[in-house]
Amino acid sequence: MPAALEGVRVVEIAQYVGGPYAGGLLADLGAEVIKVEAPPHGDPYRNWTSGGYSATFCTLNRGKKSIVLDLRSKDGLEAALALARTADVLIENSRPGVMDRLGLGYDALHELNPRLVYCSITGFGPTGPYRKRPGYDTVGQAMSGLLSLVTDVDAPQPMGISLSDHIAGLYACYAALAGIAARERTGEGQHVHTSLLQSSMAFLAENMARFLEEGGDAPNRATRVRTAQVYAFTDRDGAGFVIHLSTPDKFWHGVARAIDRPDLIEDPRFLTRDDRIRHREDIEAILTPVFATNTREHWLARLQASDVPSAALNTLEDVVADPQVQHSGIIQEVTHPTMGPLRMVGSGITMDATPTTIGPAPLLGEHTQAILEELGLA
Repeated sequence: MPAALEGVRVVEIAQYVGGPYAGGLLADLGAEVIKVEAPPHGDPYRNWTSGGYSATFCTLNRGKKSIVLDLRSKDGLEAALALARTADVLIENSRPGVMDRLGLGYDALHELNPRLVYCSITGFGPTGPYRKRPGYDTVGQAMSGLLSLVTDVDAPQPMGISLSDHIAGLYACYAALAGIAARERTGEGQHVHTSLLQSSMAFLAENMARFLEEGGDAPNRATRVRTAQVYAFTDRDGAGFVIHLSTPDKFWHGVARAIDRPDLIEDPRFLTRDDRIRHREDIEAILTPVFATNTREHWLARLQASDVPSAALNTLEDVVADPQVQHSGIIQEVTHPTMGPLRMVGSGITMDATPTTIGPAPLLGEHTQAILEELGLA
C-alpha cells in the first residue's frame, strides 16, 4: 500500500536532533527525505558514539538519502538550489541569518519555488533579543520552564533525554504537514517556524495556563504530582513502581483493597479527591512501609487485579523485554546493505490504510552521485 507522503520530497539541511527528528518523522510517513551534509564528516551525530554510523545518528536519520555538498562553494550552492527547486518541504535548523548568508534563505527559495514549504527551527525564534544565542536542548528546557517541572529546582538535575530538541522536531513536523495541507488549497508554500523556546512552552501549556489564570506560586514538579495523585514507591528489594490515582474514587478504593486495608475507604482523610490531595503525606506514610514488605511483582499483581493504574518503573532493558512491547512490534530491525542490521524503535503511530515504514540510515554521501545525476549536474 502507498505511504501517506509518497511522492513528497523533503530537503533537510539540518544536524543534531530537532531538524533531523522532524525529517525522520516525515520519512516514516513515506516522504523522500534528502539530507544535505557538509564535508568532510557530515552530521556531527554520525560520530557521536562510533565512527560515522552511530546508533544515535541512525535512529534520527533512518529512511533518508544523504548527499554531501559544500554549501559555501559555488558548485555546492548550485546543487542545493537545484535540489530546492524540486522539493515540497525544506527543513533547516541553523541560527537566524545563516541560510540567508548562504543564499538559501526563505525569500530566495520562495522566488525559486513558490510551492516550497520552508520549515525553520531555531533556539528562540527568528527575531528578538535572544535570536543570535546558541540554542541547545538543555538551554531550551531551562528557559521555557520545562525543566522546572521535571526536576526539583532547589537541587536541580539535568534530564537524561534531549526533550526540548525532540519536542521542537515534533512541532516542526506538525508545521510542515500543515503547510503541505494549506498548499493544497492555495497552491503556494509558506515559511513555517518553531523554536526550542516556543515549542517547549506550547508543550507545557497546561501548567502555564494554571499559573496564568490562577496566579499564586508557579507550578513545579510537585504540583502535578499532588493534583494528579501520582506516587512512586519501592518494594522490599528497592525495585521502583508507580501508581496514578487521577480523579476517580474507585482507584483509591482499589489501593485500599490491594493492601488489605478496606478501612481506608471510609477514612475521613481520604473520602474525596480533594481530601486525598490535602492528606498526601498521610497516604505516603501508610503505603510506603506496606509496599516495602513484598516484591514489586506481588504488589503490581494485586493493584492491577483491583484495576488501579500502576506500572513498574522500567529501565530500557525492561522495556525491550516487556510482553506488550514485544507483542506490539514497536522494536524493529532495519538492515543497511553495507552496515548490516540495527534495532530501533519504530514509528510512534499506526496507520491502517497508509502504513508507516522505517528504513536504514544512509552512509555519508551514499546518494550524492545519483541525486546529482537526477538534477543534471556533474
